[in-house]
Amino acid sequence: MKHYEANFDGLVGPTHNYAGLSYGNVASLSNARSVSSPRSAAKQGLKKMKALHDMGLVQGVLAPQERPDVYALRRLGFQGTDAQVLSTAYKASPAIFQAVCSASSMWTANAATVSASADTADGRVHFTPANLTNKFHRSLEPEVTGRILQAMFKNPDYFQHHTHLPDNEHFGDEGAANHTRFCQDYGLEGVEMFVYGRYAFDGSKPAPKKYPARQTREASEAVARLHGLTDASTVFVQQNPEVIEQGVFHNDVIAVGNQNVLFYHQEAFLNTEAKLAELEQKLQVPMHFIEVPTEQVSVAEAVKTYMFNTQLVTLENGRMVIIAPTECEESAIVRSYFEELVSKDTPIKEVRYFDVKQSMRNGGGPACLRLRVAMNDAELGAVNQACIMSDALFERLNSWVDSHYRDELSTADLADPQLLVESREALDELTQILQLGSVYPFQR
Repeated sequence: MKHYEANFDGLVGPTHNYAGLSYGNVASLSNARSVSSPRSAAKQGLKKMKALHDMGLVQGVLAPQERPDVYALRRLGFQGTDAQVLSTAYKASPAIFQAVCSASSMWTANAATVSASADTADGRVHFTPANLTNKFHRSLEPEVTGRILQAMFKNPDYFQHHTHLPDNEHFGDEGAANHTRFCQDYGLEGVEMFVYGRYAFDGSKPAPKKYPARQTREASEAVARLHGLTDASTVFVQQNPEVIEQGVFHNDVIAVGNQNVLFYHQEAFLNTEAKLAELEQKLQVPMHFIEVPTEQVSVAEAVKTYMFNTQLVTLENGRMVIIAPTECEESAIVRSYFEELVSKDTPIKEVRYFDVKQSMRNGGGPACLRLRVAMNDAELGAVNQACIMSDALFERLNSWVDSHYRDELSTADLADPQLLVESREALDELTQILQLGSVYPFQR
């Protein structure tokens, strides 16, 4: 039986915009209020998905959220027709309005935490949508995310879905951006590394003071319990509070792992040596720990280029490849490091650069754009096949984007009631293309 690690990338939605909502995310804040290009952003994302499909990897598509979220505005007391709700909120509460227009669901690394069937007590793949409580604009996502995931991974014989954790900062959960699975082979039992920024119930433990630590230890432990993971198959590692203060809002901004490789910055974790020894001891497979020294690449340069917010994938020939944003190639420091890395005796043999600038300007690189799901043949066969990338789906989605997306979008455009109509028409057609059923509130 073959085993795979599938990547499900978030499809950029028709209201893609730069709102600068994410305090602690340097790239997001620095591009706030810029004019965006939803069509270009969607096509950049699709191009990357198709490229990974052409590399022989299993590539899927995850549908976006509906934005603006008129339902959230109604819950907050804005009344009248959809057009009236949008107009009143835009004028009276611009900050709230910007939040309910967020395009952040494109970063599906935050959509959920996924555990492989080889690791779980019941032998099924487990999904828990992230509650994303640290940011209001992202806390609106988990319910619809859960419905989309259930429409994609339907068969209860293979897939188990959980409700997101309680909507409280004590259980702040940011999904797979703080979770990495290590294994010798995707089908063999692995060790799942949960990375957290703080303890919620113990203020005496280390924590950042300026920027928020979005993932709590307690949330990570809760997800592990829900997924039926054992102590032997889990490692809990704390982020270095000092790197959070430098804009490392998720672990996937400072580290990336795949199979028996962990590629990470020297300053990424607390108690690094002990935790990596625990990981290797539990996995019982020799690990390749590739540490990038601060003197070679600073944290600031790593954050600016998203050097670690890359995908580390294994091709069918066994070669590992880093999928990096072109910002890494444009940095002499990072490009030089990568050139040196691929010449060394490690499983990483190649770096391929992709233009995902529309995502990068909003604060997310290649790793943010995908949710990883390890599966065997039977599990992959049970996935909603309409969501798996193919030549035909690539062409159809590009045509769909051309039919429904605007070339440019400004902040003021988000209050245009016609944009909401256009967006709903687009998403309604998308659910038919991907055979998702009625996952959006306007369809229910």
